[in-house]
Formats: sequence, structure tokens, C-alpha cells
Amino acid sequence: MSRFRTRVAALLAAGLLAGCATARIEAPAVPAAEAEARQLERERTMAADTDWGFEGRVAISNARDAGSGRLEWRQSGARFEVSLTAPITRQGWRLSGGPGGATLDGLPGGPREGGDAEALLREATGWEIPVRSLPYWVRGLRTDPRGAVLQFGPGGRPSRLSEGGWTIDYSWPADAQAELPSRVEARRDDARVRLVVDRWTDGAEAP
Repeated sequence: MSRFRTRVAALLAAGLLAGCATARIEAPAVPAAEAEARQLERERTMAADTDWGFEGRVAISNARDAGSGRLEWRQSGARFEVSLTAPITRQGWRLSGGPGGATLDGLPGGPREGGDAEALLREATGWEIPVRSLPYWVRGLRTDPRGAVLQFGPGGRPSRLSEGGWTIDYSWPADAQAELPSRVEARRDDARVRLVVDRWTDGAEAP
């Protein structure tokens, strides 16, 4: 592993999410057609909400490395700003960008730029993170309903989404009216990203 990637692993290698408990939903089953209709309405409504964010914890792993840290995400339309901080050292990196490209700051060697945020992050850190799709998936939405397979759980809320070669599992708050999930786990082959959301924001607060 290069010194650069070793530094990234060190920044992430603190804290575990395994002990984080998430309340389970015990709600009546909802017919599939009704659950799909509710989901389509959610997707239409949330598509209009272009400024939002969240704070939480993330654990990332692949075939060789694993680590965790604090994550803050701010979304404004197609533009995003993501900050990850190791809980002990308080060091970390920031990825920002949009359709025109992305910039990665905070790691040795100075800022790095690229036309594709996912490719930039993968090349610089070795982590496989679906940056383009996470703004949808983290809120329990599909990027394209025609190319996704969505399963619903009790209460008619998404329980598993398969899209773009990734499988995303959801846990929801105990409040049956909650519109946003509390825990998201995305995996593809050896790559895995686990998110525990501590707080959703309206996007006005910078990471």
C-alpha cells in the first residue's frame, strides 16, 4: 500500500459501528401496489428538496482495508460537499464537486482534482464509494425506478434496493411517520459502505 493510502487508512481506522443499535419497525404489512405508489410520491416530493444534508458515522471496507469516522454531507442541487473526520485524531478529508468535476482536500500532497468524484476518490484512497448515487440511496430513493429492484418492509418503507450492481439495505426509526432512514448499508462485491445517520439537516449548515 502506498504511503498516501496508508495515511487514509490511518485517518479512518478509529471507532466501530457494530455496536450501534437501530430500532426495528413493527408495522402492518402494506400491499405491494400501495407501497410502490407511496414510494413514487416520496421520490417526486424529495426531488424538489434540493438542499439537504446529514451528520453521522460511516464505516468503509474492501478486500484489504477497513476504517470508520464521522461523516458530514451537504447537498445543494447537483453539488455536494462531504467531510470525513477520524474521531480521535480529528484529521480527515473533504470531497466537493458536482457535474463538472470534483476536488479532494485534506490529504498529503495537496488538493487533487478530477472529472469524476468516484474515480478521484478511488484513485486517491482506494475506497469504492458510490458518490453519484448516495444522494438518492441515503434517503431511500432510486436513481432510476426503471433500472432498480426495490423491496418493501413493514409499513411500506424500503427495506432493500438493488441498483447499479449495488445492494442497499435500510433500517428506519421507530417513528412510523419518519420519512428518512436511520441506517443505510450499501455493498458491491468486496466494497461496503455503512452509514448511521445521527441528524438530518436542511443543507444550510456547512460541514
